[in-house]
Amino acid sequence: MNWTAYLPMLWQGAVVTMTITLSAILFGVILAFVFGILRVEGGPILSKVALCYTEVFRGTSLFVQLFWFYYALPLVGLSFDPITTGILVLAAHAGGYGAEIVRGALSSVSVQQMEAARALNFNRLQTLFRISLPQAVVEMMPAFGNLTIETLKLSSLVSLISIADLTFSAQSIRNITLDSTSIYSVTLVCYFAMSLMLMVVVRVIERMVRRGNAFPRAAHS
Repeated sequence: MNWTAYLPMLWQGAVVTMTITLSAILFGVILAFVFGILRVEGGPILSKVALCYTEVFRGTSLFVQLFWFYYALPLVGLSFDPITTGILVLAAHAGGYGAEIVRGALSSVSVQQMEAARALNFNRLQTLFRISLPQAVVEMMPAFGNLTIETLKLSSLVSLISIADLTFSAQSIRNITLDSTSIYSVTLVCYFAMSLMLMVVVRVIERMVRRGNAFPRAAHS
């Protein structure tokens, strides 16, 4: 059987994979900044809430998280469609790791910078957004780049909850054609190509941040 007739099916699966990955990264970065900042500036209560979030999603299996959100939550009356579930779980997982990236980068800002901000009578929010974050974001970029690629690879697990992503499509075609070598070789190349595209985008954003273009106001404050 000629498996190349199923290339459109692989393409559709790749589109689903990229959609889920990009959506998860977008929401994951938002969660990372929210909980990462709370770890540093949230006070005794909110910092502990942020710590619980990061430890839960970093310390448990993404496989189990997917199944818990998809099969356990409906038992208490809260259910989502498969794609929404996949995006939410991947975003929460990425946010847990990303929050530690943000916390570490913020903590690395030198004490002298913080003392200078206090000498200028900056309040905590002014210090955060005008001093700490613009410097810390530069340090975060390589780690966030790695997290983006890792999220793409982990997105293959959403096939376990019947999402027709690239992995699910490849498995379906393999079951029809019984041609494991060709199908999985093409799938491997597809994931590598998507990783390369994401790496290029991340490198472009990283260069923009390092030139100060992404935070012009902070750079010139």
